Amino acid sequence: MATKRYKHPDTEHIEEYDLAWLWTLLFGVFYFAVKGIWTHAIVGLALAFITFGLSWFIYPFFADKIVDNHLRKQGYRPLPSES
Repeated sequence: MATKRYKHPDTEHIEEYDLAWLWTLLFGVFYFAVKGIWTHAIVGLALAFITFGLSWFIYPFFADKIVDNHLRKQGYRPLPSES
């Protein structure tokens, strides 16, 4: 899978990520916290307690879209993929 790259039009900062599903499966709440996605870090932690950790087998399916939406809300725009 290719690395996804996003660029902020104002600051010219480039943000990259790949394998979000794997990092979410391995590190769960900590992956979202490191990425600064605090809403999902807190909700994920609550769901992990409520479901006795089973929610972290479902969360990875949505991790890519969660990170994508977070970056877009911050103003980042996707860069064309390098082939």
